[in-house]
Amino acid sequence: MRTSPFRLGLVIGLVLAFCHAFWAALVALGWAQTILDFIFWAHFISPPYQVSAFDLSRALALVGFTFTVGLFLGTAGGALWNRLASNRD
Repeated sequence: MRTSPFRLGLVIGLVLAFCHAFWAALVALGWAQTILDFIFWAHFISPPYQVSAFDLSRALALVGFTFTVGLFLGTAGGALWNRLASNRD
């Protein structure tokens, strides 16, 4: 079974970008610290981190960077998958 490396990279990049855009939205709404505190509390950890104020340029950099990394890793993973799949035939 083969895959399209670029499509796989696009999907992974979009998923990562969406997750980080969602996090940026939580920061913008002022809900991120509460959620982070809950996650640490539920894992029996004292929260060591403080969420900073929302900054649109940082949010765009975060989303763009994670999309790019996901695109690159997904494309490389798809190409590797196809290479390994063709060796089985």
